[in-house]
Amino acid sequence: MGKTFERIEGRLRDFIEQQPVFFTATAPLAGDGHVNLSPKGRSGTLVVIDELTLAYLDFGGSGAETIAHVREKGNGRITLMWCAFSGPPQVVRVHGQGEAVFRDDPRWAGLIGRFKDADGPGARAIIVVHARRISQVCGFAVPFMEYREERTQHAEYFGRKSEEEFAAYCEKKVGVSLDGLPALPLPLPARTD
Repeated sequence: MGKTFERIEGRLRDFIEQQPVFFTATAPLAGDGHVNLSPKGRSGTLVVIDELTLAYLDFGGSGAETIAHVREKGNGRITLMWCAFSGPPQVVRVHGQGEAVFRDDPRWAGLIGRFKDADGPGARAIIVVHARRISQVCGFAVPFMEYREERTQHAEYFGRKSEEEFAAYCEKKVGVSLDGLPALPLPLPARTD
């Protein structure tokens, strides 16, 4: 039997903050568009801002479907999900309204400071999620898995790129989504931090 919560607090918040991986799901408004589901990791790249707001760093290295879907006029739907791969079984979902905060947004400096424990090479946006529904289900079918360590290749790869090289990489890869929606604003805004 599932539970719903009014807020992200206490043990629920602790659970979210302790997970080494989470998943994001978005979709365009068009019924024939591609649903996107992405794993997210890199330690320190997700923060609980308050009882109804979370944010995570969005990096280069893949498409920009999430950005396109949260930017789409009349859309913004996003779901975040965490699974307990150790300890008591549970799955937590936050259904919400997402927004992309880009590097030239006045809010960037205040938000990026919340990720002080994260390595930031390749950060192109911050996805802010305003929770509308918070739920937990049993997770009895989720297997036990052992977390070994962080992978370092992503940060190392983007850490070798200058800002100009990263902007050129983004320009070539992520101006539009799979369905032709505007994704990352190009040219890539410069970092303000």
